Amino acid sequence: MAIFQGSGVAIVTPFTEDKSEIDYNRFETLIEFQLENKTDAIIVTGTTGEASTLDDDEHLAAIEFVVKTVARRVPVIAGVGSNDTRHGLSLSLRAEEAGADALLHVTPYYNKTSQQGLVEHFLTFADAVSIPIILYNVPSRTNLSIEPETLLRLSEHPNIAGLKDATGNLSYTAEVRRLCGDRLDLWSGNDDVILPLLSLGGKGVISVAANIIPRETHELCARFFAGDVAGAAELQLQYKPLIDALFREPNPIPVKAALTMMSLDTGALRLPLTSASEATVDHLRHVMQQAGLI
Repeated sequence: MAIFQGSGVAIVTPFTEDKSEIDYNRFETLIEFQLENKTDAIIVTGTTGEASTLDDDEHLAAIEFVVKTVARRVPVIAGVGSNDTRHGLSLSLRAEEAGADALLHVTPYYNKTSQQGLVEHFLTFADAVSIPIILYNVPSRTNLSIEPETLLRLSEHPNIAGLKDATGNLSYTAEVRRLCGDRLDLWSGNDDVILPLLSLGGKGVISVAANIIPRETHELCARFFAGDVAGAAELQLQYKPLIDALFREPNPIPVKAALTMMSLDTGALRLPLTSASEATVDHLRHVMQQAGLI
């Protein structure tokens, strides 16, 4: 059984205006907005959640809060990736204890590693926990990719359940699918290619856009799984201008600006991320008005 099928939101982390703390009142509002609009899973403390600017206590507190608030209504997947294997192991064990249903582990960044290093890195976590792990391949951020043959080796471990594929390379996706088959579930990590990845056997998406269009992203996946490929394509194409606008600047800068326009204010971003530029805000407002969101 897949950890989830459909649209999982890579949820933002709301901060207080002085950036010193997580704003849990705002966080609860965001979570309930997602659940009311049919999101199929919530992924907390990932890239979109600004995990790299959370200290460990904040990181685990955010996971615990989402687990408690969601209360088993949908799966909660905790981002616990690190380029320090020992640190990633500590976060993994603590996230499992906090009640996460699964873990999301990104490839090591900055120090990078070899493919053998990736195998040993990920197996360290898989051997230590009893909940499933989704690997996260996003070479545009890490300058490191998990080769399909490496994923085949990793998929032999019962706790390594899937891949968030943010390569944007459908040839890569097809090769992973060819080699690993049903041993490794696939989720799109790119909102602009949800449907193409589903057509290759994917289980859904871990989505940035779902922060602002949760029902529509769920519906895109639901239409595909119901056999309405044309209807799914209609939604994929309809929201492409909005998806493109959400990546005019580094994520999550634009999506936090978009949420504010929808009266779902998430507070400031932590440095080194800054507020969206005036040009990005103007463009976002235009495409959001066209989409009927504001």
